[in-house]
Amino acid sequence: MVLVKSPVDHEELIRILKNHGCIIKDEISTIRILSQVDYYRISAYFLPFKQENGRYRQGTSFEQVYRIYEFDRRLRNILYGALETIEIALRTRLAYFFSLKYGSLGYLDSNNFNAHHQSDKFNENIRREIERHRNIPFVRHHLEKYEGNFPLWVLMELFTFGMLSYFYSDLKTSDQKQIAGIYGANYADVRSWLRCCTDIRNICAHYGRLYYRVFSATPAGLPVSINAKRRLWGAVLVIKALYPDQDKWNREVMQEMKKLFDQYADSISLYHIAFPENWFSILNNE
Repeated sequence: MVLVKSPVDHEELIRILKNHGCIIKDEISTIRILSQVDYYRISAYFLPFKQENGRYRQGTSFEQVYRIYEFDRRLRNILYGALETIEIALRTRLAYFFSLKYGSLGYLDSNNFNAHHQSDKFNENIRREIERHRNIPFVRHHLEKYEGNFPLWVLMELFTFGMLSYFYSDLKTSDQKQIAGIYGANYADVRSWLRCCTDIRNICAHYGRLYYRVFSATPAGLPVSINAKRRLWGAVLVIKALYPDQDKWNREVMQEMKKLFDQYADSISLYHIAFPENWFSILNNE
């Protein structure tokens, strides 16, 4: 059996942090925080401050790192709310377009998709989601009254963001172009954006770290460097591009982000998330 690390108490964790060069200004406050937020979760936020020898850069304090953690938590909530708006609008647009063109049950016919569509896998995903939600009233209603036949606009209420992304990617190219036209974007770019949003959405849903993170999915069609595409800046540009109501984006999302960035300006580094100095003017729609 491979040995793993042994658990240590909060006092020992503080000693370890100090030995690595971390400044602890208030041990009682630090213990309170560590009793609410696991050290392993917070330790990831020390990464930007870690040197090759394993010690932290001079001046690194637990208080600053925890403020970055709090910034990340609150930013995650803002972006998760924006992704909810994107997801609901995408469901609506896909269901409306596809149903009018191919019928309520047109999704059951593989001929209505491109050659990459895996109908067996798609139908299995649908069955799984129906079974998982079978006790929800509208699902039970369609199982009992319509023998399990779900119009697409009803079924899409059960789709995950990942299923929506695959649904769009499996559309015929001409259909992808029509959906992408709603966003004023290239259809292939939208395909990559939806994959990115699936990644971001799952990170946010599981309280994952956004700060100083390299994302696995790379968005296409953005006029920024590869580094920025793989960092949070690229993710936020994608969210802005897919957000369905630009006035609401300015009024709600941007105002919340501006207040948050101003509040934590003394602790965060724009470089660590690849945000340019003029990020607000770029994201805010004039």
